[in-house]
Amino acid sequence: MLEKLRIIFTIPELRQKILLTLGLLAIYRVGWQVPLPIVDPTAMTAFAEQSEGIADLLKTVAVFSASQLSQATIFGLGIMPYISASIIFQLLGTVWPPLERLQKEGEAGRKKINEYTRYATVFVCLLQSWAYVAFLSSTRVGEMSLIQPDFLVDGRLPFVWQLVAVLTMTAGTIFLMWLGEQIDEFGIGNGISLLIMAGILAGMPSALIELGGDTSWELGGGGGKMGVETLLVLAALFVSVVAGVVFMTQGQRRIPTQSAKHVRGRRVYGGTRQYLPLRVNQAGVMPIIFASSLLLFPQMLFQYLANAFPGNSILAALQDSFTRGQSVLYNVLYVLLIYFFCYFWTAITFNPKEMADNLKNFGAFIPGYRPGKRTADYLERVMERITYVGAAFLSLVAVIPTIISGALGIPAQIASFYGGTGLLIAVSVAFDLVQKIDSHLVMRNYTGLLEKN
Repeated sequence: MLEKLRIIFTIPELRQKILLTLGLLAIYRVGWQVPLPIVDPTAMTAFAEQSEGIADLLKTVAVFSASQLSQATIFGLGIMPYISASIIFQLLGTVWPPLERLQKEGEAGRKKINEYTRYATVFVCLLQSWAYVAFLSSTRVGEMSLIQPDFLVDGRLPFVWQLVAVLTMTAGTIFLMWLGEQIDEFGIGNGISLLIMAGILAGMPSALIELGGDTSWELGGGGGKMGVETLLVLAALFVSVVAGVVFMTQGQRRIPTQSAKHVRGRRVYGGTRQYLPLRVNQAGVMPIIFASSLLLFPQMLFQYLANAFPGNSILAALQDSFTRGQSVLYNVLYVLLIYFFCYFWTAITFNPKEMADNLKNFGAFIPGYRPGKRTADYLERVMERITYVGAAFLSLVAVIPTIISGALGIPAQIASFYGGTGLLIAVSVAFDLVQKIDSHLVMRNYTGLLEKN
């Protein structure tokens, strides 16, 4: 493996791409730490410590958006507006005929849709940043405002400074979108996905430090700390979960296809057997993102109502029922929503009729099924079955942090590295990155990173 890594940096083009990607990710991490000028960092830290529910909520959003809302930095919104705009246009492409025609126009249509996505990102970013700045200006920790006193006039943030903060956060998000596009064009890997993965992995050092502080390094533990045997169990579980995620992420259902034979003169062409690969996890990480986002709303609503009407037992019970990781009802709803969005997203992205027509146009067919409607019905049945398995896998990965945290009594931040959206995104992006590096190595007659010599 060390020899393969050495070979990677001996290829000038590949070395340049990797170094450029690392440099752009370093720029992202620097901006991720720079707070807005109007914000009081001490008050923000105190607010995060006192408002655990809201802080956990912001951390959940940060997992799939590379954001830093808990500290109000210039890159605070991350790429959340860009992801929102991309999802909106992908959904519109299935119901709006003009956009559907653009998707079928190839490279030219894709560029036009990307242009519209950028415009929509600016609009979404302005809305989200304005709402966030309004939240900052109206929130207090005791008698202390989250805004620095120098920027307040009669206890309120003037419109001019609100506008400056909104434009700063909007510019930060647009700059991150530009960074992602530069990585796509001149670096290696998917730029937006790498930004998300960088935000996820940035939390690993603090989790490891916290894990070391909670471990007594003796058998059986003591003093409320974990023992070495618990640490070994955690290591084994981490390896098992990662192996399971890799296996299911790369899992395929291969459907045999055969091309028709063509006789030209004395030669016979075609007749070869191939495979049509259908991914088990066709929806990727989107169902978990949608399910998590949807469950944030009742969690925020009941938490606000419980604080507004203290002593109300019904609101307190509803707040506990929708608290992430502490309620059976929450986990059941989480799993049901993951199943729903798995089938919903697969129905949007997978078109069996179009796939059957493509097979027919290229002179291929599935043995035992007539081209056309019979083939489309068969593909739809197969996709329904494997989607059920993929949804079960996503559900298991989503609830694993809760299971580990409750069974072993470890902090939620450490348990989050054993499942959930973060682990799934990190593994998927890492595999995509390795495959793109392998393509450069194979093109120059070297063995890939995951191939044996």
